[in-house]
Amino acid sequence: MPLDEHLIKAALHAGAARATVIPGGQVVLSSAFRDMCQANACGKYRKCYMCPPDVGEIEGLMSIVRGYPMALAYQSISPLEDSFDFEGMEAAGLKHVRLSQRLGKALKELLVPGYLHLTCGGCRLCESCLKPEGLPCRFPDEAMPSVESYGIDVYNTVKGTGLKYINGTNTVTYFGMVFFHPQEA
Repeated sequence: MPLDEHLIKAALHAGAARATVIPGGQVVLSSAFRDMCQANACGKYRKCYMCPPDVGEIEGLMSIVRGYPMALAYQSISPLEDSFDFEGMEAAGLKHVRLSQRLGKALKELLVPGYLHLTCGGCRLCESCLKPEGLPCRFPDEAMPSVESYGIDVYNTVKGTGLKYINGTNTVTYFGMVFFHPQEA
């Protein structure tokens, strides 16, 4: 089975609703996403090691993404009570991060080190990050930055792939991406 198919199967097995492999050149990047992080809409700016500014300078991160020829994009879709169900959105985000963590374990068997795995909206591995206390990350080898922190425009990246950015009324969709080199089989 080709590597692409193994990766898609691993994402689906981990709990993704859909997954696809795309060329790295299809990934749309914009430094404007860092501006959104700095606006601190999610409350994690300067409070999480895997979020800006600690994750790195945006131009350098986008350059890293550009260095990968292939990417696995995957998504989770969760129901909400209504469009104001912020608790449901938070629970769905945590569910997606747990999916990313399960996929992360499978990736260790499929890819050699050097791939880049990003999830949605910050790490969420720990209930609370130790950064505000000035203590080191508890799990630096498992922590994952967000796709947004790397400047990835998910909406435009997944256009035409079979992954929808919006999946119906009263749902929330979250994305993760794994960047890799095809010879990493």
